Amino acid sequence: MPLPVSVARATLLAAVFSVSLLAGCATPPTDPEERKDFDATNDPLEPTNRFFFGFNQTLDHGFIRPVAIAYRDVHNVVVNLREPWVFINDALQADADHAGITFGRFFINTTIGVLGIFDVAGSAFNLPHRDNDAGLTLARWGVPDGPYLVLPLLGPSNPRDAVGTAAGFFLDPIDLYLGHHDLQAAVWAQSGVEALDLRTNYLDTLDNLERTSLDFYSTLRSITRQHRQDEINNRVKPLDVAPDQKQSAAPDASGTQAAADGRQ
Repeated sequence: MPLPVSVARATLLAAVFSVSLLAGCATPPTDPEERKDFDATNDPLEPTNRFFFGFNQTLDHGFIRPVAIAYRDVHNVVVNLREPWVFINDALQADADHAGITFGRFFINTTIGVLGIFDVAGSAFNLPHRDNDAGLTLARWGVPDGPYLVLPLLGPSNPRDAVGTAAGFFLDPIDLYLGHHDLQAAVWAQSGVEALDLRTNYLDTLDNLERTSLDFYSTLRSITRQHRQDEINNRVKPLDVAPDQKQSAAPDASGTQAAADGRQ
């Protein structure tokens, strides 16, 4: 008898986090200038992170990237399947406007768009997709990100976003529906397809970055953090930030967005 999806995923996540937490940390340098750089990178698990980074790269080049290239045309369906989870996080962030847009997108694309094959909501109703996740929700609630973390298979992250990823595994409405109807294989298939969809979105960007970087690990670490902070700055604000502080922060956020767009 196969394990229930929740148990199997809990086992997988427990294994991933256990390996990450039990792994050795980098030894802080004694030189003051080197220690300053060490603290600035906030990557105390760098030896372990680099090991998993290499493992992920090997898997990516041998399997994930080739499949992602062939998969690009399924993107709209995957985006539509994510909309219920996006809607939940919009609501948890008290973002009524985007929650309404997300709900409208899911209803229109699931019906008129034939289960999301066609993005009718975006093309005919001007309702653009806006991704969201539990990591951004935790950021809005004031949870700090913590040190840089590379997870096996899942890639660059941090403790806050790792918890958000785990929440997505257990609370995504589509996954819960499929699991409740004994469609565990479909749940795992959806998770795999979502991973491929994410990889597909960054095919060209990562190819160029790997080709031009002297140290791909360090470059990706920096860009990943900048991109995630940009998402937080532009999509969710801490609950205790005053309106005048939001306005003063806007130019920096837009500048970061422009830089991120330029890299993509």
